Amino acid sequence: MNLAVHGLEGDIQKAITYYEDPHELLGKADYVMANPPFNVDEIDADKVKNDPRLPFGLPGVNKKDKVSNGNYVWISYFYSYLNDKGRAGFVMSSQASSAGRDEAKVRQKLVETGDVDAMIAIRSNFFYTRTVPCELWFLNRNKPKSHRDKVLMLDARNVYRKVTRKIYDFSPEQEQNLLAIVWLYRGQSERFLGLVSKYLGQVVGEGQACFEWQGEDDATIHALPDYLESLTALHGQLAPFLDTLPKKGPHAETLAEFEKERKLLTEDVDRFRASVGQAAKQWEKAPDTNAGLNKLVRQFAPLAESSRDLIKQADLLYKLATRLIEICETECSAKDSDEWSGKDIVRARKVADESRQMAVEQLKQVRYFWKQAQWLTERFPDGQLRDVQGLVKLVDVAEIEANDWTLTPGRYVGVAPEEVDEDFDFEEALREIHVELEDLNTEAARLAKTIKKNFEELGI
Repeated sequence: MNLAVHGLEGDIQKAITYYEDPHELLGKADYVMANPPFNVDEIDADKVKNDPRLPFGLPGVNKKDKVSNGNYVWISYFYSYLNDKGRAGFVMSSQASSAGRDEAKVRQKLVETGDVDAMIAIRSNFFYTRTVPCELWFLNRNKPKSHRDKVLMLDARNVYRKVTRKIYDFSPEQEQNLLAIVWLYRGQSERFLGLVSKYLGQVVGEGQACFEWQGEDDATIHALPDYLESLTALHGQLAPFLDTLPKKGPHAETLAEFEKERKLLTEDVDRFRASVGQAAKQWEKAPDTNAGLNKLVRQFAPLAESSRDLIKQADLLYKLATRLIEICETECSAKDSDEWSGKDIVRARKVADESRQMAVEQLKQVRYFWKQAQWLTERFPDGQLRDVQGLVKLVDVAEIEANDWTLTPGRYVGVAPEEVDEDFDFEEALREIHVELEDLNTEAARLAKTIKKNFEELGI
């Protein structure tokens, strides 16, 4: 079903993998990729004890002659399928990396082969149906000699994107950043630098797109200029009524603030345009060397900060406009005036809000891609792999042995230093809390209704 859903074809055969190998994969696979069931119990030990796919022996048998946990059965099978140059990547329950007793003995033998390449810890809520954390195991039967007695430990539990209240995932850029660490581990520094350069190029591209880009229907969109124009149009709809009001009144202070902030935003947008132009020239001239890209990240920092400041200004202006409309309607009796065109004002307000959202989203992209480049260069300033507290460490087998052969990345990389989220949006957080509360209230009402129905059916 999984293959069909993703439009892939495969040689699917009916079998119980624990006891059968219908494809006769032993020692043949170039690659193994799998997401097996976690923590399966009651595997008949007598049926598998002599299976050649268990080169490290049975992981553990209970009093009923059953393998009490199938995790290491899967791990052994995947390892045995690989040929001399084969590589495997699979998802596994997080408890497997530190399981004790007979499972630890199997893990020790696996580590001693030198074929465990990398371990990546993933936080909880990455599955649609289960909340459990997991780990990605990577095996390589053809590791270079320099890595034979080492394992890359990568703790990605603090790297995630919140999709819904219950589901997290990696953004494409987060995936690329984790992959870039593996590139450094493999000595592929040029790929790491290429990714940093790409991000900085996207900073320039997204900045230019704030002023002009082609939409899906090939229409030319000018996000920031369009927003400024929409504010001018909204003010034009308000002007006939505002002109009838005295210079002093409940509306005057808000109107003055609105006009002041509109002028300031217009000036700052012009400065931002000039900064984008300068950044484009800097990016074209900068060499794709580690020193050159680090310098460019620092040079682009003011541009990224400007994009964040413009977002705050854009939001403030829209709030001032809506406040001005409310004051006119509630305190200046605007609806009773012939100069007040309610429908036109509602329409202009909607256009301004849509333009604001488009401008804000485009501005966010400028800082977003700069943050990706900054994330990489801050952690790996020399363009070389190094230990990073709470994120990554290259661990030798002696240290793994000293830690009871555990392969849990968090055991080695330590705790990540607490970071201040400069981009934290308090209003958005409140909206998320509100949505979550609404979901919980709806669920509570549904459960209460079900319980009441069950009581009625029981005659209680």
